Amino acid sequence: MENTRTLPAYRPSSASPRLRHAVFSLVRGQAQDPAWARPALIGLLGITGLLYLWNLAASGWANAYYSAAALAGTKSWAALWVMEISARLFGFSAWSVLAPQALEGVATVAIVYLAVRRWFGPAAGLLAGAVVALTPVAGLMFRFNNPDALVVLLITAATYATLRAIENGRTRWLALAGALIGGGFLAKELQAFIIIPVLAGVYLLAGRPSLGRRIAQVLAAAVAVIVSSGWWIAAVELIPSASRPYIGGSQNNDLISLIFGYNGFGRLTGNESGSIGGLGALGSRWGLTGWNRLFNSQFGGQVSWLIPGAVILLGASLLLTFRRPRTDNVRAAFLIWGGSLLLTGAVFSFAQGIIHPYYTVALAPAIGALVGMGAVYLWQHRSESIARLALAGAVATTALWAFVLLSRSSSFVPSLRTVVLVAGLAAAVLIVTGLSKASRNTALAIAALGVVAVLAGPAAYTFDTVTTAHTGAIPSAGPAVATAGGPGGGLPGGAGGGRVGAPGGALGGGFRGAFPGGGPNSAFGGGGNPGGNPGGGAGLLDSSQPAADLVSLLQANASRYTWVAATTRANSAAGYELATGDPVMAIGGFNGTDPAPTLAQFQQYVHDGKIHYFIGGGSGPGSAGTSSSASEITAWVQQNFTATTVGGVTVYDLTTAA
Repeated sequence: MENTRTLPAYRPSSASPRLRHAVFSLVRGQAQDPAWARPALIGLLGITGLLYLWNLAASGWANAYYSAAALAGTKSWAALWVMEISARLFGFSAWSVLAPQALEGVATVAIVYLAVRRWFGPAAGLLAGAVVALTPVAGLMFRFNNPDALVVLLITAATYATLRAIENGRTRWLALAGALIGGGFLAKELQAFIIIPVLAGVYLLAGRPSLGRRIAQVLAAAVAVIVSSGWWIAAVELIPSASRPYIGGSQNNDLISLIFGYNGFGRLTGNESGSIGGLGALGSRWGLTGWNRLFNSQFGGQVSWLIPGAVILLGASLLLTFRRPRTDNVRAAFLIWGGSLLLTGAVFSFAQGIIHPYYTVALAPAIGALVGMGAVYLWQHRSESIARLALAGAVATTALWAFVLLSRSSSFVPSLRTVVLVAGLAAAVLIVTGLSKASRNTALAIAALGVVAVLAGPAAYTFDTVTTAHTGAIPSAGPAVATAGGPGGGLPGGAGGGRVGAPGGALGGGFRGAFPGGGPNSAFGGGGNPGGNPGGGAGLLDSSQPAADLVSLLQANASRYTWVAATTRANSAAGYELATGDPVMAIGGFNGTDPAPTLAQFQQYVHDGKIHYFIGGGSGPGSAGTSSSASEITAWVQQNFTATTVGGVTVYDLTTAA
């Protein structure tokens, strides 16, 4: 019989029975679950935790840009609250900065399991969670300190809450979904809003209450989104611009224009004032747009392994559930996860502005859920030819695509692609020809062969990812990929991230503000590379790694100054901040294009004795990407102060005029 529903929700009548039930569920699982379900879940989460936490500090500061922001937050609260709390509790270190993202990854896997298990059983939940954990870009970003890990956790939790609202029709679950999406906005602004049309649309279609009440509930959820995200906007906007840090990434110190421009619709159109790329045309600096972007050499190995199979499973499952009642939970689950995958994938595929391959971690929960739900649901209907054909097609297509992806890294375990292809095709043939009449043990053996075939490729890439240190603004999962612009498959066009000590992909975005601790971490990208420029300054995406004598110079009498130094661009400042533990002013913000501080403001800071040194290097007047303010400041310093070289870097003592 079909096993796609759970028993009615248990509702104890008092607090004590409710507590006992919660403890029982945690230890044993649901009463109808088989004995192996909860130990298997604990094993999955334990392995995921080990995968994401093991040797975590090997990547050093990872994205130095965000690490420096977290360091600033340990002195005065900024926006990277999760990392800052960890650093305040356990001391500021690479591990305390990176561990929260690893735990967010474990929590994401757990939520995907809960969402899928509720209507499709523990086997489906375990498969879904395993797919998420073994997605290469998840193995990368849940061990990295970009905001992607947090936004993925929050939108996954919002999806789960919406599914619960569809199940019982309660407004509180839908309001919770809205609040979680609002929290995602605080982590990464408008990217968190991408799935709102899907969640709202599916609830309006499949929710249990009357249409009028469903509309009212969706409006209540919209209010929750506005309140949970808007309080921060209001707090910033109500503070006079002269009394708060400059809104980094904007060209006019305006948060609203940043949200809807550089960090918002500019990512879709390519019209990003303040960016150094994103020309807004096909074939621009950010790469070709189109439906196949997620499968090209830069993006493919990150996340696309099971996308073709997930789409096949989605289509067949929707076909089988087509005639079910409007409020059917099974079909609603496929619509929500499938809609999230297709809509988010379309946004990433056709965005003409700043786009990096690691953004695709947002697709991992939907892919995992669709594979877990679809595989088990069609397995339960394997007596029907359409179910067997879809299962076989999903396995065969996934194996063929894994062969292609593995061939792009021809020196990486060369025999694996052949094994995966043979195993996948064999499993597909067995599913079509022998599954309907096979014994239980034989059927389970065929299923196991299919699961191994589809997971072996991404698992190998993920293992390579977690055993390799990564730093920089544009990290990339997996081994080197042929035809890509650097180790790990970075986009061509400039310095970037990837494996430690290796140059990588394209120019990127992001901001922290012109001053330490200023502004939230809400850009879609950004970062620095602590390993990129040993002993010297930094490029646009490479953070500085100052020599010991320069660090000693900056630390001398540091307490006497508001900033021990100033330098152009946030990534350059990040390396000096992390090396010294002292504030460093980032002139021009992340890209060096922000008109902050102005020359007059900088001159006043120098006159007041608030800045000790100016550090030059690679970003003087006329340098690509710098603002007129940054160029004017650099020129003024060069004209009025004496240059010395310390640790291979040009330094000006701003307390002593030439």
